[in-house]
Amino acid sequence: MTVPTAPLTRTDRLDRVRKLLAKAERAGTPEEAETYNAKAVELMARHGIDEALLAASLAADDPRRDGIGMVRVEMDDPYSAGKARLLGWTASALRCRWVMHGASGGRVEAVTVFGFAADRERVELLYTSLLLQATGRMVRLRPPRPDESVAAYRRSWLQGFAAQVHQRLLEAEERAAASASADRVAAAGTALVLVDRGAQVDRAYAEAFPDLARARRPSLSGSGFAEGAAAGRQADLGGTRLDPATRRELA
Repeated sequence: MTVPTAPLTRTDRLDRVRKLLAKAERAGTPEEAETYNAKAVELMARHGIDEALLAASLAADDPRRDGIGMVRVEMDDPYSAGKARLLGWTASALRCRWVMHGASGGRVEAVTVFGFAADRERVELLYTSLLLQATGRMVRLRPPRPDESVAAYRRSWLQGFAAQVHQRLLEAEERAAASASADRVAAAGTALVLVDRGAQVDRAYAEAFPDLARARRPSLSGSGFAEGAAAGRQADLGGTRLDPATRRELA
């Protein structure tokens, strides 16, 4: 007799992500570590899709279950602008919107992340972990040319790191949405839910920030982008180094 398996709760899913990444940290080879990291990324993405579909199905009974809201995160120097882009690009890959505050002279005071609660939760978890990883590596970085500014090299490295993380998360989200749709009807339903949630976030965002100006693209002189992108391809995207108290500090 086969005993039916209970569906995984939100806590169960996130615990599985942490365990996979713990295995990656203890792995004997880079290839083994990357295998565990990739599984963790896919599970985190599937968690986001499942939460979106569940929230849509329960919206009539409890519209506050996964409501749209915002969290403001203060940015600290050095490299506050690069940290802001890391947070913002992580947020946009996970179906949130973001806005920088006090951006001037290569510095950013804070970033507000705007979106559904389940997606903001994922953004907070990932960003705090990614920031620890990135800053831990940057303090050891030196440019290959002795005449290049260390600060410029690190700024461009962080840009490459953030860009590659953003791309990895986008790809994981797309795969999760596709795997959640077993047939043509389900595929259409999943796509409609995600489009509708995106439209809701866009409308609420426009109402909350009606007078925003578009930020200028950053101009960076350092040569560290490629090395940063390579680090981003290997980054742990699940937050195993974080305890609940650390994650709460972000909010």
